[in-house]
Amino acid sequence: MRPKRSLGQNFLVDPNIQRKIVDAVGAGPDDVVVEIGPGRGALTDHFAGSVRGLVAVELDDDLARALQDRYAQRDEVEIRHADALALDFAALDTEPERLRVVGNIPYNITTPLLFHLLDQSPLPARIVLMVQKEVADRIVAPPGNKTYGALSVGVRTSARVERLFNVSRSAFRPVPDVASSVISLEPFRPPRLTAAQHDDVRTLTRVAFGQRRKQLQKILRTTPEYDLDTADIESLEGTTGLDLTARPETLSPDQFIALARALRWERQP
Repeated sequence: MRPKRSLGQNFLVDPNIQRKIVDAVGAGPDDVVVEIGPGRGALTDHFAGSVRGLVAVELDDDLARALQDRYAQRDEVEIRHADALALDFAALDTEPERLRVVGNIPYNITTPLLFHLLDQSPLPARIVLMVQKEVADRIVAPPGNKTYGALSVGVRTSARVERLFNVSRSAFRPVPDVASSVISLEPFRPPRLTAAQHDDVRTLTRVAFGQRRKQLQKILRTTPEYDLDTADIESLEGTTGLDLTARPETLSPDQFIALARALRWERQP
């Protein structure tokens, strides 16, 4: 079955990398695994028979049909022909907080899928994803790094993130143009922020990193959404302990949370 460029398909064919990903998920016989983009079933074969349940979510019509035929006799395997970006993961099991999610995902949907997963309620227990190495670099970058930005903050306010290992281009067919990395996310339990608070932090980081060469105080004074004056800035610095003459990339995820709290949650009547 030929890969479809329109769906960003690159199939993982290296069995050693497949096993490393399966091991990273850490699923046992009592767990339910959700696999995003099973493709030809490379990871699916490893999970089938070793976990309580496996839900493989495949968007491609032909691949979904082939997988349904292949696993028709396996009661623990469900092939769901669906778009993972529109999926309610909490509805897949009676204990959704125990779900383990894994996927070799098309790089063109990495960011929306990450945030869709991190917006689930309750959050899965563990998420292991193959992503473009450049995206992994951005997610794990420390404050002050040139690749640190809104994506870094947005993901790490919801979960502990670790880059597990890099994957060479030769592990795929067809060979992609870029290298890959496997990352793990362990969502915070309980969640650190409400859904509305996450939205506030993400709005703040998008605004801030959209003007990353400017000082934070200037961004907050000139952005209509905040529209602060000099007195507001001084009050904000006193409340948060932050130096708002700094640029956005110097603030840690925790400091962005503190700034969003002072801007939104503590200023609301």
